[in-house]
Amino acid sequence: MKIICVGRNYAEHAAELQNEVPDEPVLFLKPETALIPKRNPFFIPDFSEDVHYEAELVVRIKKLGKNIQEKFAHKYYDSVTVGLDFTARDLQKKLKEKGLPWEKAKAFDGSAAIGKWMDLSELEHPNTPSFHLLLNNEKVQEGNTDLMIFGINRLIAHISKYFTLKIGDLVFTGTPAGVGRVQKNDILQLFLEDQQVLQLNVK
Repeated sequence: MKIICVGRNYAEHAAELQNEVPDEPVLFLKPETALIPKRNPFFIPDFSEDVHYEAELVVRIKKLGKNIQEKFAHKYYDSVTVGLDFTARDLQKKLKEKGLPWEKAKAFDGSAAIGKWMDLSELEHPNTPSFHLLLNNEKVQEGNTDLMIFGINRLIAHISKYFTLKIGDLVFTGTPAGVGRVQKNDILQLFLEDQQVLQLNVK
């Protein structure tokens, strides 16, 4: 199982980090060891003093695919959830300034969390699902697939040009504006439409 992540897929988020809006999806990978085991907290790593939360809609691939046409991409997933892509922003900044890869800032152990899965048929708006994140009971991020620069089907088609998609692979589809720093004892709650899919404590 691999985790494929999409960067800068919401124009407002690209703007808040002073990044250019891309003309094609920005992709990076996380290893399976990035996933936080169920019911475990997120531990702030000792190599960063500025870890940010990034809430994202996550898609689970259900069949093998390579060079998938966008018009057929919807056949490769039928369940979604909301996840967190944690980023060591201070470390990422140093790496970017040197023109180096982001992996140490993005793919470290425990840098990803996912909520419980929901079938698209369970959603009120399966074609345009919305999600949001509460930080200590305050809404800090909200997104909808309508706001993505590249929609889910286009992402799947693009990703499959470079990486064969296998059953169980996860696609983190990008984060909307509102990212921010996490601190010890924070409580993060993820919602898909109006249903909570994950609560995560920060240690």
